[in-house]
Amino acid sequence: MDFQSSNLGCERDCQEIHATWNQLNHLGLTLARRTPAERQQIKETYRAMHGEDLVEHLHRILMANQKNEMCNILHLWILEPSERDAIVARNAFEFGITDYKALVEIYTQRKSNQLFYTKQVYLAKYKRNLEQDIMNEPFHPYQRILVALATSHRSHHDDVSRHIAKCDAKRLYEAGKDSMGAVDESVILEIFSKRSIPQLRLALSSYKHIYGHDYTKTLKKEGSGEFEDSLRIVVKCIYSPAKYYSKILHTSMKSPATDKRVLTRAILGSTEVGMDEVKSVFEKKYGNKIKDAICNSVPEGDYRDFLATLINS
Repeated sequence: MDFQSSNLGCERDCQEIHATWNQLNHLGLTLARRTPAERQQIKETYRAMHGEDLVEHLHRILMANQKNEMCNILHLWILEPSERDAIVARNAFEFGITDYKALVEIYTQRKSNQLFYTKQVYLAKYKRNLEQDIMNEPFHPYQRILVALATSHRSHHDDVSRHIAKCDAKRLYEAGKDSMGAVDESVILEIFSKRSIPQLRLALSSYKHIYGHDYTKTLKKEGSGEFEDSLRIVVKCIYSPAKYYSKILHTSMKSPATDKRVLTRAILGSTEVGMDEVKSVFEKKYGNKIKDAICNSVPEGDYRDFLATLINS
């Protein structure tokens, strides 16, 4: 598509959005099929055509309908990634029990420069420091791992070394030799604080190559505790994000009352790591397509239609 055709298509989208504000389903289907670059163009064109900020308009709709998950996912979808992550991070602290998995996803799936912008948005929007908020939470293994990852993000780039990965794999193995199932927490936190996410991913790959099984198997020994359980989730998110998100999707939908907030986060996260791979892993593991699982667990309506469109886009 040439530039002029693209502009005309964007203008048509903006006209349709403006004319159908009260029809969330139509708005959702229009935005769900658009790439990040196209959504950015829509926001800029909409402001030029109608003198109004599309994000602010969606935010007002959300504030008036805070229990409507369609409004929530539409608002998150139209945002820049750093803005979306800042909101997801703040929400992780808002509901009594800290949602550490939401924070783990941000700290393991974003490059250091992306995380930097998220923290800047978080500070500007909430007048709070994200890492300080994490450290102020009650004592928990996730907290210690996230602090280590935050240290890594501040001081390391994405360059990787196979030699370092092999050395770290051996250290991980030695740290997990405790016959009672516990790992040496200090060694783990040291490695996580000194290595970038790509370097950690390579170390986990080296571990499997050297020892013939995933590192998570070591963390599932009988007698393992809360630190090992938390570390296992973090490792899964680092090493196999498609498997991680397929599990989160399955878990969010299998309870009697589907957890829509978690489902929304998992769907948006899946689009970041690669929806096709997540769909493939989900179908192989659970014997069901994600779309079918959503149709079976989410009531018919705008929200379900939007999720189905995102999955198939």
